[in-house]
Amino acid sequence: MTGASASAAWDRACTAVAVLAVDPLALGGLWLRARSGPVREALLDRLDALPLPRRRIQPMVSDSQLFGGVDLSATLAAGRVVHERGLLATPAVLVLAMAERSPSGLPARLGQALDDRRCALVALDEGAEADEMLPTALQERLGLFVCLDDLPVAVIDASRRWTDADITSARDRLRSVTVSAENADELVILAATLGIGSLRAPLFAVRVARALAALNGRAAPSRDDLAQAADLVFAHRALAFPDRDEAEVAPEADQADPDTPDDSHDDSDRSRDPALPDDILLDAVRVALPPDLLAQLAGNRARVRGGTGSGSGSRKRGNRRGRPLPSRPGHPDGRSRIDIVATLRAAAPWQPMRRAASPHGHLLHIRPADIRLRRFEDRSDRLLIFAVDASGSSAMARLAEAKGAVELLLAEAYARRDHVALVAFRGAAAELLLPPTRSLVQTKRRLTALPGGGGTPLAAGLRAAQETAIHARRHGLTPSLVLLTDGRGNVALDGRADRAQAGEDAEAVARSIRGLGMSSLVVDTANRPQEALRALSGTLGGTYLALPRASAERLSKAVSSALDG
Repeated sequence: MTGASASAAWDRACTAVAVLAVDPLALGGLWLRARSGPVREALLDRLDALPLPRRRIQPMVSDSQLFGGVDLSATLAAGRVVHERGLLATPAVLVLAMAERSPSGLPARLGQALDDRRCALVALDEGAEADEMLPTALQERLGLFVCLDDLPVAVIDASRRWTDADITSARDRLRSVTVSAENADELVILAATLGIGSLRAPLFAVRVARALAALNGRAAPSRDDLAQAADLVFAHRALAFPDRDEAEVAPEADQADPDTPDDSHDDSDRSRDPALPDDILLDAVRVALPPDLLAQLAGNRARVRGGTGSGSGSRKRGNRRGRPLPSRPGHPDGRSRIDIVATLRAAAPWQPMRRAASPHGHLLHIRPADIRLRRFEDRSDRLLIFAVDASGSSAMARLAEAKGAVELLLAEAYARRDHVALVAFRGAAAELLLPPTRSLVQTKRRLTALPGGGGTPLAAGLRAAQETAIHARRHGLTPSLVLLTDGRGNVALDGRADRAQAGEDAEAVARSIRGLGMSSLVVDTANRPQEALRALSGTLGGTYLALPRASAERLSKAVSSALDG
């Protein structure tokens, strides 16, 4: 990162903190993606400008710590129930460390508190990989996003663009700042243009624009304020982008079927929206977008569609190891362990009543209903099943790119210690070239020897992938499917060259695969997007990605983002 861009990124981060300090409860908080280091600590020091006390929490914070409950030690010492106040009893800024590791229940609890404006949250996302990400429920409720990756320590300076006095004055001025209906409509249209379906995003953008106007001493947001608000709120939420950028990955016009009448001009004229947002706002979001736009958008689409890929195996409940989960009532069965503290906390409120009713002078009465059992969450290993079309319809150049992309993905899978399997389909049948393995050398050798030519038994390829997934499930693996094909299936399951029957067989097998509940990705490598493959992806319940002219590097990035998102 150059010195100018690093300084701009640091200035953007400082502006985000200043905006949050003006109206913290209305903006929800800040998603700060950065590894621990002096740059992050320097930015966190600027949180002193917020008008609320700061309290640090960790992902395994208990419900009693958040909402209050029985103070166990005080209750046992006093002989009566003593309640303790939770962190959410009074408004505060919660700083959540290692937010990407939050268990499933914590985002819901914090999300309710954010919706009720009982707190603001600064989520410290320390994820080193693309699949280590802040939970979606928190992403949705935090208005601001800042990424400090690759920023040098030299960007930190003692001077502040916004002083404490500026922020205090802006806080007093905020209530008199108004946003016109035209500007609000423009931000809503911009959010829709970027594929952002949530209504929280334009609401956050309006609030950020008001805060920026207050910081700059204005009674209404200027164009610069609106552009900066769009940058801070919309850039990381974008799921699409206008046609002028999408044209870079679209097939060239000379590849169109000459027999198909060209009515694209009429369609575009009829569908053109006269209310497109100002280019200034689009450019502000464009500057903040990462350079690997295709991979970013592919990953976002996968998350919006609710894909089950998580960058790791599926979660399963255990009682011996893994991440601790909240204890639950239960009876000891010889396998589960008793949570002593949770059991005592459940029994504490009943002690005075039990002592009064007991003929014996016991100081502590524990009943079976008080017993709480410890629970843990473990993860199974993930298996990536690559089903590669090696038929004659997949031109040799596209097959070579597919091989290169699979090799790159295999290297990433090996680094994450995932298992991989390789299914190739060509001619009249499919073949499992490589059973589930972690051997990168063996996988590359089999992939290099993958031949091309013959018919396209798409249904047979899906059937082989399904059988591999079922077998992997029995061994405790979590399978995910990556299908690379141009979609021209022409060989039925019985080996006959029947295009219609081949399509029906592929649909039937796809429905069966969907019943397994595993994540899937269909990569369309044809020159023009195939509607049949899009429909097949819908039947699989997975993600569809059309990459007709993508290189091996771009293809691997897009596939990785779609599965890990």
